[in-house]
Amino acid sequence: MIIEAVSLRIAEGIKRQVPEHKSSVNVLKHAISIVLNVVLIVAATLIVSLFTGNTKEAAIALVSFALLRQFSGGLHLKTGISCVLVTTALFTAISYIDLSVMYLQILNALSLLLVLIYVPCKIEKQSRIPKKYYPVLRVICAVMVLASMLIQSPTLAVTFFVQALSLIHRKEVRDHVTD
Repeated sequence: MIIEAVSLRIAEGIKRQVPEHKSSVNVLKHAISIVLNVVLIVAATLIVSLFTGNTKEAAIALVSFALLRQFSGGLHLKTGISCVLVTTALFTAISYIDLSVMYLQILNALSLLLVLIYVPCKIEKQSRIPKKYYPVLRVICAVMVLASMLIQSPTLAVTFFVQALSLIHRKEVRDHVTD
């Protein structure tokens, strides 16, 4: 509610300053919430990583998660602040993980499987991408995970796996089982 409240105040301020702006207060609030969310996640993760000494790994997690999520979709938390806190903690934890090549490739294989089954996930209301391009999104995500298999970065593998897990929703699991 904190991010949403701040976003509303900023949106109302914009509307007061530019009343003829074509976007409604709600549309402005939503856009501002997204920007604040991203800025807070990036800033908090990088600040924590400066103290932990894992800045490179945190940056890899931030960029790779965002890239895969852009094309795949996935679960959203209910509030902006919960997203910031969970994501920052998650990326900080991921920056500490080191895996043997075998476990790294197992995670990559699982990520590939999840991507091939569930992409795209819940992007209809959040994207302007026509449905006819959804198979292309699946291919893009699969190529990203395949690249991770070649790169063999534990941070990249774990980040892609976490993002791939966010594609699974109860209803979709039932739908895939009954198909």
